[in-house]
Amino acid sequence: MRPKPRKTVLEGRGEHVLPKTSRPKKSEGMIQAPAAAPIEGVRIATLDIETAPLESYTWGIWEQNVGLDMIKAEWSILSFSWKWLGEKAVFQSTGGRGPDKVRDDQPLMGELWRLLNEADFVIAQNGIKFDIKKINARLIMHGFGPYSPIRVIDTLAAARKRFAFTSNKLEWQSRYLTDSPKSKHKKFPGFELWSECLKDNPEAWREMEKYNKQDVIATEKLYMRQRPWITHHPNIGTFNIFGDVQCPTCGAAEIIECGSRVLQNGSYRQYHCRSCGAWSRGKRLIAEVEARKVKLATL
Repeated sequence: MRPKPRKTVLEGRGEHVLPKTSRPKKSEGMIQAPAAAPIEGVRIATLDIETAPLESYTWGIWEQNVGLDMIKAEWSILSFSWKWLGEKAVFQSTGGRGPDKVRDDQPLMGELWRLLNEADFVIAQNGIKFDIKKINARLIMHGFGPYSPIRVIDTLAAARKRFAFTSNKLEWQSRYLTDSPKSKHKKFPGFELWSECLKDNPEAWREMEKYNKQDVIATEKLYMRQRPWITHHPNIGTFNIFGDVQCPTCGAAEIIECGSRVLQNGSYRQYHCRSCGAWSRGKRLIAEVEARKVKLATL
């Protein structure tokens, strides 16, 4: 049973009043990322895909322009791994078997379509520009229609927007921000892992499975560390079926009112989540209508 905060409704305003406190002290600012947990009524999947490269003809190895008539084999999706947020199981699926079928990703696309059709949100490193667009490209090429709309939570985009790390790569972020660093697939280093999978090497496929799954675990843990810092995070509270006040970032009920948030058009009640550490604000202006009439706006 989830604990519910004390709340009342302001007369004529329809906004909840929560326990008040001052801003957190400096010592209270240190938070430990909570373990990932399922959120009731919301399906959040962490996803990672691995793709096979184009095979093409070139006359050199530096700054080559490859024409369409120089492409011997199109890129495809080799494998993908995924898990539901907060659940232990990590799933993985691969393309065809046999050197002549490795690039056949049609069976994979059916599985990916069903996953995305079920999910409300997808967490992925570089998911907005890479994973989701690559999946969409292969889906339409295989004749699939669109899946149910999703929102993508991109850990790479979040890192670029809020921080100035030495590197925004999953390898760096997972090393310094989580306890589950990205795998280095030492048995088949570098591109060798992909080239051996394209030869249908069973040992390489086993290594790819471990690599792909570890990327998903690292991405989920990175998301949990980033979560309270992500601005404009999808509003989990819109899935609230209980009618109580919830953190719009994580869905928890441990919300405390902490002062006000002053914007250009006025002030709003400000809230702090004691579960994930995220900040949020109310949707109604604190000032009454008559008081707002005398406020001017800058040009």
